[in-house]
Amino acid sequence: MSYIIHQSKTIVNTSPLLSASPKKVELKDLKIVFLGTPEFALPALERLINSEYKPSAVFCAPDKPVGRKQVLTPPPTKTLAQKLDIPIYQPANSNELAETIKSIPVDLIVSAAYGLILPKEVLEAPKFGCLNLHPSLLPKYRGASPLQSTILNGDSETGVTIYQMDEKMDTGLILINGKWQMTNDKITTPELSSILADLGAKLLLEILPQWIGGKIKPEPQDNSQATYTKIIKKEDGRINWQKSAKELEQQIRAYTPWPGSHSSLGGSQIIKILKAEAKETSRNKQTGEIFLDEKNNLSVQAGQGYLILIELQLEGKKPTNTQDFLRGHKEIIGKVLN
Repeated sequence: MSYIIHQSKTIVNTSPLLSASPKKVELKDLKIVFLGTPEFALPALERLINSEYKPSAVFCAPDKPVGRKQVLTPPPTKTLAQKLDIPIYQPANSNELAETIKSIPVDLIVSAAYGLILPKEVLEAPKFGCLNLHPSLLPKYRGASPLQSTILNGDSETGVTIYQMDEKMDTGLILINGKWQMTNDKITTPELSSILADLGAKLLLEILPQWIGGKIKPEPQDNSQATYTKIIKKEDGRINWQKSAKELEQQIRAYTPWPGSHSSLGGSQIIKILKAEAKETSRNKQTGEIFLDEKNNLSVQAGQGYLILIELQLEGKKPTNTQDFLRGHKEIIGKVLN
């Protein structure tokens, strides 16, 4: 992994927020509150815990039912905080968050994939503001799905931005960003998330002493270059075979594990495509038609090129490689996915 760090200017004067601080806070007395819920937030939380910036409290989403049996499961950050007896709060909404923040001491808020919008009273509560780790090079890919968008668009470069939060979505002043080259053209969303989470955690620990010491002047984003991402829904995983094979292969990787990429066979049976390879050459086949190529690879014709299916899953069944699947489903050849 290689990355290039771009940091806002180091200065003698503090930012307006820091200038307003009534007095210098000693590290041992600094009250850092961490906001984060999923796996992406774990590296930052772990680094803070193992440093002189150990959080005094952790906020995360409420426990949620998971799996077919709907077992009530705590978020990863809660599990870690519990092991170390760090106080945990799980407000259900922004109003509860604000009420709780007002009831505890807080000098700095660090957020990573928390899930709730911070109201104004929360943003203004800490002496040193609220910092957020975002997995894109802002102002590109503001919003809910920057990781998926990076893969969907076939970007050659991505990264992490640490910025000072304001009342809008991912528009705050930038402290630092780190670039990462997308040299792996088979990377999935969970893999990219893990890489950028580690990079963001490292940058956070590098930048905190300078930020708390008032030596960084954060820089504004260029709003004219901003792009936005959407909240991904289950229906986004449906495959449109009119798209090119390359676009579909990128979709499969971007939507792993959720919502997954699926198509229907015969109008009722759902097939999830878990792994595939794009081929640029087209065959004389109907769009969506299943066939065997010259190497007997199970394939599907796309709008441009075709997909070689590597791993798939029938609804209600376990994932399987296509060789094993074909042994029991030879009748699938010639059928059309839609």
